Amino acid sequence: MARPVQFATGMKIPTNALEVLISQHDEVDELIEEIEGADDADQKAAAFRRLANNLAAHAAIEERLFYRWAMSKQTEPQLREATEEHLAVKRVLADLLVLDVDDVQFDAKLSVMKEQIRHHARDEEEGKLFPKVRRLASQDELDALGGEMLAMFEQLLEGEPARDVPAETEHAAPL
Repeated sequence: MARPVQFATGMKIPTNALEVLISQHDEVDELIEEIEGADDADQKAAAFRRLANNLAAHAAIEERLFYRWAMSKQTEPQLREATEEHLAVKRVLADLLVLDVDDVQFDAKLSVMKEQIRHHARDEEEGKLFPKVRRLASQDELDALGGEMLAMFEQLLEGEPARDVPAETEHAAPL
């Protein structure tokens, strides 16, 4: 049985790898909504910093741990596509990182990134990849991986992982 842990915003989530990732997808959606509904530039900038760091840490644990762990003949095409989708998101995120939140292009770029993330996280991962992984892995394997992913995520968030994003925009992450 998965043990509950605290996530970055204090939400309790289990350590099952797929549930960890889905919870992080939910948190990203919530942060985007917070940015879109912010009343002032300071609130918007603070929410964006949290979003940028969470996205960077999330992409890192997927690329370094989950995707490599989930690699199989059945999942390889989707995992290769996933790293390309990460690259596209990172490129827009890198653009956003150099803009002020009150720049006229900020909201437009955020909207583009939001759509890319929705497609990648909800349609591709949750809709197609995760069901395959559930069939290929045991609950114990998913729990063990989830614990490792959470530990790496928390370690990455101690720094500012978004600072690394501009250097990760030339090529998709290796698998």
